Amino acid sequence: MSKLDPHYISGFVDGEGCFAICIGTHRTLKTKTEVKLEFEIELVEDDRAILERIRKTLGCGNIYTLKYERYGWRPHVKYKVQKISDFTEKLIPFFRLYPLQAKKKHSFKIFAKAVELVANKKHLDHKNLYRFFKLQQQMRQNSKKRTLTARVRENRLPSGV
Repeated sequence: MSKLDPHYISGFVDGEGCFAICIGTHRTLKTKTEVKLEFEIELVEDDRAILERIRKTLGCGNIYTLKYERYGWRPHVKYKVQKISDFTEKLIPFFRLYPLQAKKKHSFKIFAKAVELVANKKHLDHKNLYRFFKLQQQMRQNSKKRTLTARVRENRLPSGV
């Protein structure tokens, strides 16, 4: 399997990628709040090969198979990066060298700030959590849907709702 042209990956991510700051409650943490950072691309299962090539080129992340039968959708595959070291050593340097061109570049800049804060352990201090909420809010202003969550509604089976 060959690697992809880095510019192709940047263009692909402009259209299909997602940078996310996820904030939720966590009973065992001192702050009771968990901050998770994620980069992902989700496609229908028959496009798995392109995600494998992206993963090989970026040198990080995992690919998961998702079953959406209960929604009447075709199976999907998701490429996901969650490790802070992968963000700091691979993903962020990659997109700084091969910048995004569409409005997703704004989400990437906000995401990179969040990665820096997590790398410096700011997410473990209650008084710094507001910074993550602000960054998350800024990212939502750039998203397609300005809601808390969104589901992909294309690529359903013909019998799907």
